[in-house]
Amino acid sequence: MISCILNKNMKEKRAERLESIKEAHKSAKTDYSRIEDYLEVISELVELKGYANTLDISRYLTVSAPSVTKMLQKLAEGGYLEYEKYRGINLTPKGSALADAVRQKHGTLLEFFKMLGISHDIASQDVEGMEHHLNPQTIKQLRKLVTFLKSNPKILDNFQ
Repeated sequence: MISCILNKNMKEKRAERLESIKEAHKSAKTDYSRIEDYLEVISELVELKGYANTLDISRYLTVSAPSVTKMLQKLAEGGYLEYEKYRGINLTPKGSALADAVRQKHGTLLEFFKMLGISHDIASQDVEGMEHHLNPQTIKQLRKLVTFLKSNPKILDNFQ
């Protein structure tokens, strides 16, 4: 029973993440942040559904299916995934590592913004705009700060 509830909550969170990625993808992006968005969506879809396909990726990133196909080919050439048209999409270890790094950045930033009392919707929107541009060292230090604040809740009580 508890397992079903936890599984449902994880699926809801993944679906919510996909929606926030979709909203953020509408703004102008660099090639690198687009690559990260694609890998992030593919990873989230695989976690949510067990697979990712061109139509789902197209829907979440609000781009045409041919554009998705073109990017999948580019990602395959870059060693981020294995892709054959009309077959599955599989992230390589390189692609999984980058998708995981983006997910960790996202989680750290979202948790930090929520600690500051920022609503989930605004925090999600801001995180999607920032996560591709911050240096890993910055994220590492933010993670330390989040951990510190969680272990010292009176500091946050005084802040709010």
